[in-house]
Amino acid sequence: MKLNEKVALVTGAGKRLGRAVALRLASEGADVAVHFGKSEEEASGVAAEIEGMGRRAIAMKAELGSVEEIRALVQRVTHEFGRIDVLVNCAANFLPSSVISTTEEIWDSSLDTNVKAPFFLAQAAAPWLRRSNGVIVNFADTGGILGWPGYIAHSISKAGMIMLTKTLAKALAPEVRVNAIAPGTITMPGDPPEWEADFVKIAPLKKTGTPEDVAEAVSYLVSAKFLTGHVLVLDGGRTV
Repeated sequence: MKLNEKVALVTGAGKRLGRAVALRLASEGADVAVHFGKSEEEASGVAAEIEGMGRRAIAMKAELGSVEEIRALVQRVTHEFGRIDVLVNCAANFLPSSVISTTEEIWDSSLDTNVKAPFFLAQAAAPWLRRSNGVIVNFADTGGILGWPGYIAHSISKAGMIMLTKTLAKALAPEVRVNAIAPGTITMPGDPPEWEADFVKIAPLKKTGTPEDVAEAVSYLVSAKFLTGHVLVLDGGRTV
């Protein structure tokens, strides 16, 4: 397995896309630090699934709005596993807000979770990633490319994530590769059916993506040795 004896820290790994990514990396041989903020039960379940694959996994709580907790999280990962090879900044929020309705709280929460936390996670993990010639995969989305007026703070935060990716790729080279994925509409059981119906009307591929599609793309970015500073848009052609 290509990630055998490697260690991955996946933020927001208790649910949805983070869960799919954590399980995919474990299936490829990685031991996984399963970060969660509030979803302790779900994260513990993901860790148990990974242990069932014969890999090592620990669910780890941290409030990513706190730089102190971010640094403590990375310290715990390195204490428990002895290394970090892969950092996946998947944790994010998705707060609706227009020009008129955006509050200071919405603005701060969007920027703190979607840009500030990934930066300080990269900063804390950088010495370990340099040592292991590791990789960072950030989660942007198509809102950071197209701009969604109904999610204005979110779109700005994800545009920031795209520039953070490019800047970190230069700053941490040549030891560390840094790339991002920008998913379009990814649907899961329980999501409102109108999400899929609306997206299918405008996407050239006439379908939405799945968590497995996202996990496969992350796996590619982890393994692509001659790729850095790139944003892989996974949106069924929506931004073409």
